[in-house]
Amino acid sequence: MDGLDRARREIGLAPVTDAAGQELVPRRTFAYDTRVIAVGSVANDFGVTGVAEHCVYLDDHRQADRLQQRLLNDLLRAQVQPDPLREGQLHVAIVGAGATGVELAAELHRATRRLVAYGLDRIDPGRDIKLNLIEAAPSVLPALPERLQVATEEQLGRLGIEVLTGEQVSEVTEHAIHTKSGRILPAEVKVWCAGVRGPDFLRHLEGLETNRLGQLVVDPTLRVTSDDHIFALGDCAACPQAGSERPVPPRAQAAHQQAQALATNLVRRQQHKPLRPFVYNDYGSLVSLSYSAIGTLMGNLFGSVMIEGKLARLTYLSLYRRHQLALHGFGWVVLSTLSHLLARGTQPQLKLH
Repeated sequence: MDGLDRARREIGLAPVTDAAGQELVPRRTFAYDTRVIAVGSVANDFGVTGVAEHCVYLDDHRQADRLQQRLLNDLLRAQVQPDPLREGQLHVAIVGAGATGVELAAELHRATRRLVAYGLDRIDPGRDIKLNLIEAAPSVLPALPERLQVATEEQLGRLGIEVLTGEQVSEVTEHAIHTKSGRILPAEVKVWCAGVRGPDFLRHLEGLETNRLGQLVVDPTLRVTSDDHIFALGDCAACPQAGSERPVPPRAQAAHQQAQALATNLVRRQQHKPLRPFVYNDYGSLVSLSYSAIGTLMGNLFGSVMIEGKLARLTYLSLYRRHQLALHGFGWVVLSTLSHLLARGTQPQLKLH
């Protein structure tokens, strides 16, 4: 999407091009009666020098593929080079210790420990590969309950992942991360997971109000503040939260609940009934630590319950299957689960492409 004509109720879609930049599909416009914007978010670099040039983002699967290929190339280079490894050559710095940063750090720890099985025997993961997790807040997972923060940090410490909290990044260079406290952390691979904002094009849509993070400002019914025919949900929307000065957090469960609420409201809109305000309910948080999981579940019966280990891992996987169920249906999920279980013994433990 690259344009909006509110008077004519039309949106513009940018041309589609191939890898060489050649136009495949020309620019198009589409009319609408009611419009829903659910374009998600992008990484927020907060204007820190060098982030855009030297850090990898994880906004979409293409960037994830880029990170994977970068790591594999660096490891292969280290395996075959005649000279000893230079300082920081296989160090990875992850900026942002929210759920994305924490899960990535744990997954990278697991993956690098399996490299020997693929012939990279010159690399000693414990000696040559170092994982740093950098967070400006006083603790990891700053948006989650304190006991979950403590348990997660302890688990990361047992994995040998160095967690640096209360450290704000001031600059990123080609070979290092610099913090405001004066620390210099050598790292060839730098991943930025420090926050999210709305995509840039939202700021330039005709007459739609955005906040300082570039998110569309919506009312409790998820309708944008300046147009009765446009709604927004998910990370791209700044939705007020009942009883709190903070907006609804940019989390998957919030977007899921908003989708359900907006589906109901769109039906009520067609029936000329008043729209109902969206109310966010926090049902807890689950964080995968690759080998296990940790989290809290919230409900009316037992309040907040903290779970760890295999039970948390099973709950995490069950939640993933629930998302698939919503998208693909019961039959697809059953066949997919059976296929996965049957193929576990034949699939590689680490993808190399």
